[in-house]
Amino acid sequence: MSWISGAAIFFIIWWVVLFAVLPIGLRTQDDDNDVTLGTTPSAPRGPHVLRAMLLATVAAAMVFGVLYVVTKQLGFSFEDLPQIVPNFD
Repeated sequence: MSWISGAAIFFIIWWVVLFAVLPIGLRTQDDDNDVTLGTTPSAPRGPHVLRAMLLATVAAAMVFGVLYVVTKQLGFSFEDLPQIVPNFD
């Protein structure tokens, strides 16, 4: 794995993990009973994008680390996965 393909894989993992961690710890204006006039009650109470990005980076680094160990250190690849779809030869 070159550093370019590794960076691309990390970016894809990070992007997926970001959308998984965005709702974690999110409080809406309705939860705090402090709805600003002209906004929807389900709007977030305050921005938490930086915290979500940091959490996504840490989680993506751990997932990428596991992927790296499984592929480079243990030598597994996609060909080693069990065949899920039957072979109709």
